[in-house]
Amino acid sequence: MSDPRRTVLFSAHKSLNARIVEFAGWEMPVQYMGVIAESRAVRESAGMFDVSHMGRAWFRGERVREFLELVTTNDIAKMEDGGSHYSLLCYPNGTCVDDVMVYRVSGGVFRMVINAANREKDLEWMRSQNRHDVVIAEETFETVMIAVQGPKASEIVQGISEEKILETERFHTVQCTTAGAPAFAARTGYTGEDGFELILPTDHAEEVWQALLDAGVTPCGLAARDVLRVEAGLPLYGNELSDKINPIESGLGWVCSKGKEFIGSEEINRMREDGPPRKLVGIRMETKIVPREGYPVLRDGARIGTVSSGVYSPTFECGIAFAFVETEHAKLKQPCSVEIRGKPHPAMVVSKRFMKGR
Repeated sequence: MSDPRRTVLFSAHKSLNARIVEFAGWEMPVQYMGVIAESRAVRESAGMFDVSHMGRAWFRGERVREFLELVTTNDIAKMEDGGSHYSLLCYPNGTCVDDVMVYRVSGGVFRMVINAANREKDLEWMRSQNRHDVVIAEETFETVMIAVQGPKASEIVQGISEEKILETERFHTVQCTTAGAPAFAARTGYTGEDGFELILPTDHAEEVWQALLDAGVTPCGLAARDVLRVEAGLPLYGNELSDKINPIESGLGWVCSKGKEFIGSEEINRMREDGPPRKLVGIRMETKIVPREGYPVLRDGARIGTVSSGVYSPTFECGIAFAFVETEHAKLKQPCSVEIRGKPHPAMVVSKRFMKGR
């Protein structure tokens, strides 16, 4: 088994006394000053994450749009230059290869960000479906990716950039110079907050990271990132999406086009029409106790589902979770309980978008 990889910012993380863990084949910072403090920094000001472990690739060719229409679920035809959207890669049986972000650079050039744990699998899958002479070029190891998130994040990134990037709309991108580095800046993120995800050459990584630190951005680890994405209602591959889960069950029919055929569309549309046997819902505990992945969800003493992700939420000061429950029990604002160490703890079925209730 090969040793885990390190991003070019590894020394910067160590200098900040980050706690390092192995994740998806990489040594990554899980936290710096603490999960609660880092989560609150993102919700109240600005935090940044080294997400260079995530896969990044270019797609080029005369038939690139045709290819991406086939292998991704969302509508490529509706994207404009500089636009981006969330999408899925699916198998013919309608389950998920992965969830991805797609960026249209120009008519014949696209970029994609994929999950770290699925990088090799995703690229192999897409290459196996490539009948369109599309050039698929990975850039994971030639670039770094820094996500700057929070209500003050965009203004801070603007302060160290030469161009007027605040004019960039949400889910759009801009080429800019940030702290002297050429950067591809996407106004997207995985926290439910505004901000930019910056892709830039590895030899500029430390200067950009330091410029953001000097501007007051809080460094954040993977643990806070997980808390923030659950609060924002965002799925994680392996938990809310997998090769055993149809996206309709996860409430992601909105990223599966009804107007085109793509790999998996037949089975996805069949479940959309018939209705899923289970649905992904939010669970809000009545106390600070944390429901973890795999815990049973109960109603009237009977099991109705299973927790897929659970965290303590600093924003709501209680345990929150996602859970797959039988469709008949998925109605919101209904009481339930989560069995934790053999004891039921009271909770409520709520929207997955916890931040709407903030």
